[in-house]
This record gives sequence, C-alpha cells and structure tokens, in this order.
Amino acid sequence: MLPEHPVMLAQTIQLALAPVFVLVAIGNIMNILTTRLGRMVDRSRHLQTLHAGTQGSEHDGVVVEMRIIDQRIAHIGRALLCLVISGLAIGTTVAALFLSELINTDLRVVTALTFVAAIALLMAALVLLLLETRLAARALRLPPELLELERGDL
Repeated sequence: MLPEHPVMLAQTIQLALAPVFVLVAIGNIMNILTTRLGRMVDRSRHLQTLHAGTQGSEHDGVVVEMRIIDQRIAHIGRALLCLVISGLAIGTTVAALFLSELINTDLRVVTALTFVAAIALLMAALVLLLLETRLAARALRLPPELLELERGDL
C-alpha cells in the first residue's frame, strides 16, 4: 500500500534523514576505529617478534606494552560491536518510519525505542573509544628521567 498523499511520503523521507545522518556518523567513527585497530595489530605483531629475543627489563617492557595493546584491542572490538548494532538499530528506525506510513500502522514506540537504543549504543562506543585513547596516552608517556626535568637551562 502506498500512502494516500505524496506529501506524507515526503514528510516520512524528511523524518528519516536525521537517523541516516547518525548512520553516516557511525560509519565515520567505525573508520577511525578500524584504522586505530590496524595500527595496534601491526604494533602487536612487531612486539611478538621482539618477545622471544628480549630478556630482563626489556622483556618486561615488551610484555607490559603487549598487555596494554591487548586491552586497547578489546575496547576497540567492543566499540565496533556497539556501532554495528547501533547501525542496525538506525536501519530498523528508518524501516519502522516507512512501514508505519506504508501500512498505516502506529509504530511510534518501535521507532522511538530503536532510535534511543541506537543513540545509547553510539554513546557506549564513544566511551569505549575514550577508554582506549586514555590507555594509549598512558602507554605513550615518556619516562621522567628522559625529560630531564631537573635541568633549569631548557
């Protein structure tokens, strides 16, 4: 069934634009996360080759960095999962908007719930990205002895 008035279909398309923009944002964030994940995988492979050939404090440093990268990869994986499910919820939101109009049924509750779920999952993914970047920043801190902070001439 088609809506009785073309204006109603146009309004539905307009309503569907906001969730579609959220879907674009989700895609962009996923691109950022997969780029970060690729870099972590490359670094972890390098560390794995160093692992067998190191001893003492150098070996301990490699192990510590590998543990941090493992945590970062887990955060990124969870964030990507949240974003994929969020994208599916956005798709369901858009479909519910059109189905509501096409079959002349009230699907406002479904539309609202799927949109709220999508935004909640997007927020969860952003929190996981924040946690991952905090781990990365903490791991990249330079040792104070290398900064020579006691030198006043610089």
